[in-house]
Amino acid sequence: MSKKGKVLVAMSGGIDSSLAAVLLHEEGYEVIGMTMKTWDYASSGSSKKETGCCSLDSINDARNVAVNLGFPHYILDIRSEFGDYVIDHFTNEYLDGRTPNPCVLCNTHIKWDALLRRADMLGCDFIATGHYANLKHENNRYFVSKGLDKGKDQSYALWGVSQESLSRTVLPLSNLTKKEIYEMAAQKGFVDLVNKSESYEICFVPDNDYRGFLKRRVPGLTEQVAGGEFVDESGTVLGIHEGYPFYTIGQRKGLGLAFGYPVFVTGIDKENNRVILGKDTDLMKNAMTVNQLRLMKYENFEGKTLETVTKVRYKDEGTPAQITQIGNEVHVKFHEWVSAIAPGQAAVFYEGDDVVGGGWIQNGYRI
Repeated sequence: MSKKGKVLVAMSGGIDSSLAAVLLHEEGYEVIGMTMKTWDYASSGSSKKETGCCSLDSINDARNVAVNLGFPHYILDIRSEFGDYVIDHFTNEYLDGRTPNPCVLCNTHIKWDALLRRADMLGCDFIATGHYANLKHENNRYFVSKGLDKGKDQSYALWGVSQESLSRTVLPLSNLTKKEIYEMAAQKGFVDLVNKSESYEICFVPDNDYRGFLKRRVPGLTEQVAGGEFVDESGTVLGIHEGYPFYTIGQRKGLGLAFGYPVFVTGIDKENNRVILGKDTDLMKNAMTVNQLRLMKYENFEGKTLETVTKVRYKDEGTPAQITQIGNEVHVKFHEWVSAIAPGQAAVFYEGDDVVGGGWIQNGYRI
């Protein structure tokens, strides 16, 4: 038995999770690799070649690393629980006129829980991933903080991981940059990983065509929602659209309309199958409501107001804001205007580099 302990490493077959396993192995942990199969590409109906974390190539890449270093590797089939939770949620959110964030949902509600259960079955002390984020423990609370490589930081995607899971999590890449990871992989002879292209698509929408996915997922959807109206902020009809689920807040391209100036989707009216269009200034909001709150750094801050930097999407740099907790909701008052706040996306609250917590955006508005 290793003095460091036994760790179950989530290995997608990519360079980051592979190097996480390599580093832990070199540090003296007893490593077990596990690749989770979340999705069957054939059932997506996409014509694109199978790529990404669920493909046979990626599973083999993960296994090759394990074989080379002499530690066990297993494949975990979680297609049923993934599909029932993540894909149903993805579909239902679009049908409700919202913009889902399936990768955050998968990280926080599927992968960590699935890993923790299997870690217990295998007698592992810890679980580990290749996320670029840091983990802190203060005042009896475990919380995520931004990793050293701010350009690759993935703390935004981890706000929903439970205290129990965080207490047993190891994040080996927290103090490394992507450049250093590539250099390490090359030095250690993992050339295939260095040359492997990264996938930024949703794993179950490999062709990046979420409209096509929804049409295949919900038979008859096109006929049910076609013929709705584009309207402006005052309700004036501007044209006909393909159906409200096929549009997202902030969208500019693919509207099929020309006005001589840029127009954007500023709202979705599900009940009347209307898509509201406006100028970029119409997208600007300075407040929002967030629910299904999950806190990390504090057990709660009910009745208090915190000064934070709040992110409304993964690539958002964040905006200074006051946040107030009321039960399981957070009311956010931004100090600057924020564009394209989309219901269904995750909002994450930061104090410096530390994640206070996060939740799901319900609405954006002006005060």
